Amino acid sequence: MRASSRPRRIAAAILAMATAFGGMTAPARAQSSQSIPIVRDAEIEALLRDYARPIFRAAGVNGDATEIVLVNNRSFNAFVANGRRIFINVGAIMDSETPNELIGVIAHETGHIAGGHLARLRQEISNAQILTIASMLLGAGAAVGSSRGNIGNAGTGAAGIMMGGAEIAQRSLLSYQRSEEQAADQAAVRYLTATKQSPMGMIATFRRFSDTAMFRTTSLDPYLLSHPLPNERIAQLERLASQSPYRNVKDPPALQARHDLARAKLFGFVERPDTVMRRYQPGDTSLAARYARAIVMHRSGRMNDALALMDQLLAAQPKNAYFHELRGQILLESARPRDAVGSLRRAVGLEPNAAPIRVLYGQALLALGDGASLDEALKQLRVATQREPESPDAFRHLAMAYGRMGQIAQAELAMAQSYFNAGDIRNAQTQAYRAMAKLPEGSPGWLRAEDIYKHVPQRN
Repeated sequence: MRASSRPRRIAAAILAMATAFGGMTAPARAQSSQSIPIVRDAEIEALLRDYARPIFRAAGVNGDATEIVLVNNRSFNAFVANGRRIFINVGAIMDSETPNELIGVIAHETGHIAGGHLARLRQEISNAQILTIASMLLGAGAAVGSSRGNIGNAGTGAAGIMMGGAEIAQRSLLSYQRSEEQAADQAAVRYLTATKQSPMGMIATFRRFSDTAMFRTTSLDPYLLSHPLPNERIAQLERLASQSPYRNVKDPPALQARHDLARAKLFGFVERPDTVMRRYQPGDTSLAARYARAIVMHRSGRMNDALALMDQLLAAQPKNAYFHELRGQILLESARPRDAVGSLRRAVGLEPNAAPIRVLYGQALLALGDGASLDEALKQLRVATQREPESPDAFRHLAMAYGRMGQIAQAELAMAQSYFNAGDIRNAQTQAYRAMAKLPEGSPGWLRAEDIYKHVPQRN
């Protein structure tokens, strides 16, 4: 599991806020810097795609064009941005005890996508802005008229008009957001019914929310909330769930086992080692517990203990690509790239479509540094960038491979693409300019460098 340097741009903070599953606002970093801390993990991404695929099909959403992105944030939240990306906090996975709970979250966010809520929200925001501006103009006119009439406290009435118009606009927008949240809840239950899954996971999630401080809303004006009140939301979902013939359906054991492994991996990497060891105690011999403890051992510098646990896991599931991947990662990060290559080659063979594993394999080959390894690294990283042309990490390592082979122009072009994918347009254009000076004018590489060099960032 690895953090990614790739920032995702959001059209506006309010768009993320409007479609947030659990929170009242988007993640703080999304609001402040318009970038989201992304984490990449092939195992968890594959699991989420498996969760989402039948939901997307039921909703009529193009699964190939819809991306699920992991956000490195411990809070329980998910949101939609740009209409085709579902962002899920790692905390949502860690706190979901069953697949059904997380599938309910995905179903809700899919309801926003299928309903075109983001596009309509832009229009609502525009309408609210028009109403606010009109109120400001009316208030300004009242102020001018009052001053000409020499009326005392001339600004008081004008300020009231302007403030009243802004409040009406805000309440109108928030009312719209609440209706869209209710519509997404209803759509989610329909998708779950169509896929023969229980809606009870969604109810469990909202009950958890209602017990937390962030949802203690008894003293708040309900008209100043962007989401329905938790008790109202739960009541509506319970009415819908009572009509579902799949209310009591449980998750398949194999799917639950994968979910448990994903949660264990996240706990192992995200939580403090002592917290993980209390949760997954030495006497617990489940695969999930050994997985979490292996990660903690690795993080604590106890490589031999970590590898011993990974060998146990591989003895139980020798064809688990992600066990091979983690074993390779442990070896690579322990300065044993030659040993890591074997594990990562096996992982790539078992999951050839998992670009993050292939990138890690390329890193291990680069670390070896001999001619044959560099050739293979270049091959693997090219494949990775073809599979994920928006990945900054894959292009960054591809640039390293080209550089070590003396192909400087290609290295600069790959680095330009890496910066571009990461949203660092200034450095991307600097590298693209350097590449253009070395590449044959009019060649495919030169044209791509020119596109990056001439790119004009869109302003929100």
